[in-house]
Amino acid sequence: MTTAVSGGVRVLLRLEGLAILAASLLAYAKFGVGWGTFGLLFFVPDLSFLGYLAGPGVGAIVYNLAHSLLGPLAVLTAGITLSMPAAIVGGIIWTAHIGFDRALGYGLKYSAGFGFTHLGAIGRHAAAGQPRGRGAAEHDGSA
Repeated sequence: MTTAVSGGVRVLLRLEGLAILAASLLAYAKFGVGWGTFGLLFFVPDLSFLGYLAGPGVGAIVYNLAHSLLGPLAVLTAGITLSMPAAIVGGIIWTAHIGFDRALGYGLKYSAGFGFTHLGAIGRHAAAGQPRGRGAAEHDGSA
């Protein structure tokens, strides 16, 4: 069964995403190479949607790999440690994207389908009034 956070915890996690976005924008303003580059690369992590062409299980794995902070923090660490400005810039943009998504309520995905995230149901699942804090398995008949 998949579950999602709700109430004050959900609000706190979304505010955390907003703080990550704000910090990333400030870092990019200091270390970035121009806002055109930022705009060009900002949505690159969303190419991970293509993983859903192989099914919801693979899609969730690919999406989560591209939307977990582990990747950009590793890239940032390598960029700082090895004095690689391109890695620093890439890591900042990647981190900003994740913060943006989390602030909007787009969380990490469960294999039940794209609409089921750790921050609650999104899309048609949310529009159908399905509870944000309940498990996806209860709503899609896969229980």
